[in-house]
Amino acid sequence: MEPQSSDTASDGPAPTAGSTGRAIVIEPHPRSRRDGQERGGGMREPSARLEEAIGLAAAIDLEVVASDIVQLSEIRPATYIGKGKAEEIAELAKAHDAEIVIMDCALSPGQQRNLERDLNAKVLDRTGLILEIFGRRAQTREGTLQVELAHLTYQKSRLVRSWTHLERQRGGFGFLGGPGESQIETDRRLIQERIVRIEADLEKVKRTRKLHRDSRKRVPYPVVALVGYTNAGKSTLFNRMTAAEVLSADMLFATLDPTLRSVDLPHGTRVILSDTVGFISDLPTMLVAAFRATLEEVIDADVILHVRDVSHVDADAQAQDVEDVLRQLGIESGTDQRIVEIWNKIDLLEPERRESLANTASRRTGKAHPILVSALTGEGIRDLTDAIEDRLAQRRTVRQVRVPAGDGAGLSWLHRHAEVLSRTDLDSGDMLVTIRAEPTRLDEVYRRFPADTDSG
Repeated sequence: MEPQSSDTASDGPAPTAGSTGRAIVIEPHPRSRRDGQERGGGMREPSARLEEAIGLAAAIDLEVVASDIVQLSEIRPATYIGKGKAEEIAELAKAHDAEIVIMDCALSPGQQRNLERDLNAKVLDRTGLILEIFGRRAQTREGTLQVELAHLTYQKSRLVRSWTHLERQRGGFGFLGGPGESQIETDRRLIQERIVRIEADLEKVKRTRKLHRDSRKRVPYPVVALVGYTNAGKSTLFNRMTAAEVLSADMLFATLDPTLRSVDLPHGTRVILSDTVGFISDLPTMLVAAFRATLEEVIDADVILHVRDVSHVDADAQAQDVEDVLRQLGIESGTDQRIVEIWNKIDLLEPERRESLANTASRRTGKAHPILVSALTGEGIRDLTDAIEDRLAQRRTVRQVRVPAGDGAGLSWLHRHAEVLSRTDLDSGDMLVTIRAEPTRLDEVYRRFPADTDSG
């Protein structure tokens, strides 16, 4: 096994400031995954998966001192990689004085414990690593609770006396175990009780978020949600469109908590733009469940912008991963008319590649037509805003209503609850107002102006 990159304890670079530990990253590549590639199954290149795993490790300030791709003929039930491979990885960790081994795969609790014993190092699988990142990135109370819930759900099945500091506390807390209760039973019960409390707190947060969404529905501002693979450029695009200062960096999961800003589009339409957490391949199920309340901003959005990094070697596979998560939320990318594909980072492409992509995009007509942009330079942003306005217009109905003479309050109400396109003053003194609104919103308009509900 030849590591792709490494340093040595004696002459390698010194640990970086703020490093949380020395780690090696292992990319297991089972035969089943290789067979999927040969059949054109859209699987990722092992080198790209390894690069992403190294990026995930860097996101929690681990110093990656070595990395390697491990070809597997089969997955072993006990240790996932087999005894011989485990010995090679143990030697690699010892040679580089690495106390953490990251396995870019999903390990069962038994496999993780067995590997830690064989490697004599702390082992993190992909799920655990992503949970660690989310734990660092969460800023709001809601985000912190969601991450803790996912982490406890994950930890519950992997208890190895990890809560021993709570083993036999005294002081009258009736929920702690008595003398006859084993430590692991105490741990498991403490975690379950904490999970119940967090779920209750999150339910309150969910109700508050629903009230906010309901209040936004009472004004005519449609919601445009950004989704995409992590590091696809969503936050950079968000900043470009809103002149905001949301953290955008060349790192995985640079932003975690959702951000909303109002944006006035070129033709006068005001929208609420929502930046959401980035998706990633093999995103832990418990994280999708925990962040469902946050992702409901996407579920209820009027337009969904799927931002893709077309400069990435695995752009198609990344797009498939995003579509898989959207499917878990009940959004089918192939049939949902709200989705607009954004092909971002065209500034990083060679001229021949850009021309090829432009030709590909031109052959996809109608709602399937993607928009080529560079969020960094601003190229293509006007095409994007035009596409958003076109998609919103297709979902809305144009009608004319008669506003009585002198009813300034009624005219003001129309501006708040619909998009006013034009106004004509009639000889009678009344105003004929052309509006555009969602079909469901028209019912409110007609209740307000029952005399003339539709002049067109």
